[in-house]
Amino acid sequence: MPVHSRRLSKLQTENKKRMRLALIIICCVLLILVILALGIHYIVRYVNTTFYFCAQSLAFVPIENACDGKMDCDAGEDEINCVSSLRINTIYPVRLMGESLILQVFVNNETWSTVCADNWRTQHTRLACQQLGYTHSPRSIQVPVKSLHPDLQTAFSVVNDEGQDASASIQSALTMRDECNSGSVISLSCSDCGEVVGEDRIVGGTDTTIESWPWQVSLHWDTQHVCGGSLISTQWLISAAHCFTGTKELSQWSVVLGQTYITSSGAVSVESILLNQAYNSVTHDYDIAMVRLASDVLPGASIHPVCLPPYQLSIMEGDDLFVTGWGVQHENGQLSDVLQKATVPLIDTSVCSNASIYGSAFTPRMLCAGFLKGGVDSCQGDSGGPLVFLSSRWHLVGVVSWGSGCARKGLPGVYTDVRQLLNWIYSTMEQYP
Repeated sequence: MPVHSRRLSKLQTENKKRMRLALIIICCVLLILVILALGIHYIVRYVNTTFYFCAQSLAFVPIENACDGKMDCDAGEDEINCVSSLRINTIYPVRLMGESLILQVFVNNETWSTVCADNWRTQHTRLACQQLGYTHSPRSIQVPVKSLHPDLQTAFSVVNDEGQDASASIQSALTMRDECNSGSVISLSCSDCGEVVGEDRIVGGTDTTIESWPWQVSLHWDTQHVCGGSLISTQWLISAAHCFTGTKELSQWSVVLGQTYITSSGAVSVESILLNQAYNSVTHDYDIAMVRLASDVLPGASIHPVCLPPYQLSIMEGDDLFVTGWGVQHENGQLSDVLQKATVPLIDTSVCSNASIYGSAFTPRMLCAGFLKGGVDSCQGDSGGPLVFLSSRWHLVGVVSWGSGCARKGLPGVYTDVRQLLNWIYSTMEQYP
């Protein structure tokens, strides 16, 4: 028995040695595979950020040559998928007025008229909302003419004969009238946007959740957060033009939606990026861009569009506005891991255009908000993100644009005034349906 026992012990020892050797080999193989995978990842990432691949000719060109106006690929694909600019010179013929969202149309290229409820049908509601870039949840109600501001009672339009085909545009279905016989006009709601969530938001510079601001998105270049943006429909975002000035090629851009913590997972690809052609990178004027997603997103608790403001939405000096983003929490600091929110009161235009603050650099396409004493502000990484105002719903009134430093005394944040650029926004959505 003792001899037999010693033989078993030797066998066990040999087996243990073999197992250790096998584990060492497996670990070495896994380590080599991990190193190879990381190496391939960084090589691919380097190639993608350094070169543009011409798929048809199987060639590489320097990334800086892509979208430079010259066709470097044999088939010219390096000049197809690019950030582009769009100028709008005409008045968009449909608009919603004030907090009541009264529908008006521009008739005969000369005057605005308020749309009466006479002969108004569901198909007209759908058509008007479709022209405003929305296809989900179109609704209309009737509002008494007597309740309107006098400016909305000067001219009216009514639906033509009920058999009139209104397939082209809502204005083609309308005829000018001096009076509104029904005594009511149309108030239009085209989207379940900007819904109010029951949370106290009157706090500056604190952690928040995406469910409270579900329109907030993160724009990524090469999987890295660069700017913020605002979801305004299931396929369109609004951001700042300056976010895209140095990176024209579209394939490296992506959008992350519905996340409280900054991440690159679940990113959605981009179909087109359109800058306002009047954007001036020196003066920051017309600092707005629209991003079209490659596919529609499904709205939910953490992904939901914000409302565009109606024309003549009244915001008074001192009204609380709210800015959100993952930007740095102090000048030249690190990006925040978690979404931040801050309350920034509106500052009157006359104050910000004063020579002691921004002077002539402050244009009619801008608004400023914050505290002249400093301390609370948007900062690097917040660019392109939303500045919102709560009336009956949350409205996107501003886009984070520029400022001298962050939260400095006497230098509040400057935002692109969305209310001044609605014509460009609606025209862009119409041209790229």
